[in-house]
Amino acid sequence: MLGSAAGGGAPQWNCACPVCRDARRDGRDRTQDTVAVTGDGTAWYLLNAGPDIRTQILRTPELAPGPGLRETPLRGVLLTTAELDHTLGLLSLREAVRISVFATATVTHALTTAFPLRPMLGAYTDLDWRDMPTGVVLDGGLVAQRITVGTKRPRYAGDAPGDDWVSALRLTDTRGGSSFVYATCLPVWTPAFDVFVAGADEVLLDGTFTTDDELTRSTGRPGTAQRMGHLPMAVSRPMTARHPATRFRYGHLNNTNPSSGDDIAGDGLELFTDH
Repeated sequence: MLGSAAGGGAPQWNCACPVCRDARRDGRDRTQDTVAVTGDGTAWYLLNAGPDIRTQILRTPELAPGPGLRETPLRGVLLTTAELDHTLGLLSLREAVRISVFATATVTHALTTAFPLRPMLGAYTDLDWRDMPTGVVLDGGLVAQRITVGTKRPRYAGDAPGDDWVSALRLTDTRGGSSFVYATCLPVWTPAFDVFVAGADEVLLDGTFTTDDELTRSTGRPGTAQRMGHLPMAVSRPMTARHPATRFRYGHLNNTNPSSGDDIAGDGLELFTDH
């Protein structure tokens, strides 16, 4: 877990809500949602690339460069949305000799036209932009499966075409069979998603908001969690009981979310250590 907060991090720079005030007082900091995964401990992939990616990589020894001068264990980035808080970190990787980016055609088109991150990044590094259908084989013994869970466009995308805007990923280690589901932007728990998580060892769920009205109660701003594309924890927690053998945790916490406990993921948490 490189980062466990929603866009803006926690505390958010311009927010004086109770959660942000307490975080400042106690010196607690959640950086923005990004996860690093590996099958063999050598080849690593990022699940999204948030704006805090440079700081996150520097404080993660497993992602340190070497032994070659510009050799890095980072093999690529798998994007689950086109949202700014999940993609802006790509610009911080522009020093790479080569970057492999996996995304749906819908997300790629948005990042090429509506927000031209792809051509901007391509001016600095060799881009290997790959389509991510329902499955892809990665280096290091990982297989990534994808399912579309939402159709909400980023604000900047306007009427951009496509339906595969928000994805959940299931990463499986082909050696031992361990599997991890990443679904930090989940608008609704559908029967298809229930099948997708069945049998997984670990699932990281959308923990943006505790309740549907959290944002309004905390800040006075209008808008509900589900209208913003996030299933509240109060709704998803009962769903997890259907899978008693799977460990569920919550990431992507908004700065207004005061949740704590064993199922709340934090920066630096290691989900698997068997590699």
